Amino acid sequence: MKKNPVKAALASGKPQVGTWLSFGNVFSARLMAHAGFPWLTVDLEHSPIDWQMASLMFATIADAGCVPLARVPRGDHDLIKRVLDGGAMGIVVPMVNTVEEARIAVAAARYPPMGNRSIGGSIGALNFQCSAGEYYKHANEEILVVLQTESPQGVDNAEEIYSLPGVDAIFVGPNDLFWQMKQPDGTEPTPAEFEAMLQRVLAAGKKTGTPVGLHTQTVAEVQQRIGEGWQFLALQSELRMMVTQAQELVTALGQMPVQGDLARY
Repeated sequence: MKKNPVKAALASGKPQVGTWLSFGNVFSARLMAHAGFPWLTVDLEHSPIDWQMASLMFATIADAGCVPLARVPRGDHDLIKRVLDGGAMGIVVPMVNTVEEARIAVAAARYPPMGNRSIGGSIGALNFQCSAGEYYKHANEEILVVLQTESPQGVDNAEEIYSLPGVDAIFVGPNDLFWQMKQPDGTEPTPAEFEAMLQRVLAAGKKTGTPVGLHTQTVAEVQQRIGEGWQFLALQSELRMMVTQAQELVTALGQMPVQGDLARY
């Protein structure tokens, strides 16, 4: 069975920088899979990508030698099972605020006796270049489980969540964490307060020995965060890369680009 090089690299302390896929399109996924990133996450939480398209994207990414991950809409058993059976080599689970939510997600990604994932299907085995039977025996060792910390509650429970067996990495969604930190009257956290919250995540990861990461927007930010000890980092998305480059070209032509942040990630 083919190994998951991203999971192995994170376990050995090596940073892994990938990006997000927001387009439900096999052709753009294929191009991005050949760009050189070690992993690509297909975003099923905030993008209109259906199950069949997601499975085709997983296959396209894996065939290029890249690791396909899936961000599920939430940490439910049925959603996690479906993306893994569709060929994802790992999951990213949003809004994990409690230890119980973490346990549910981890169990759904593992076959018994480590978890409660249902045995069945053969598409998932194809991206690991093995038979279905071999996949059932060894998938627990290769599936990457990444949980997202996106709220002050999740940060408060960080050490207990990160210590759970089967949690391979943690990922911060900066936008959600920032908005979750707002006061009841709408007051936003200061940059210092927000950074302090991020540093609590990093400290919890170092204490528990769990790789932690976050979404970034520039290479300089990636380098800074790696220097601090972050490991699982996303750099923008294919959507942001396209829109940003297009706006830069429009500006260079002396034309007025559409105002506003069209691609947050």
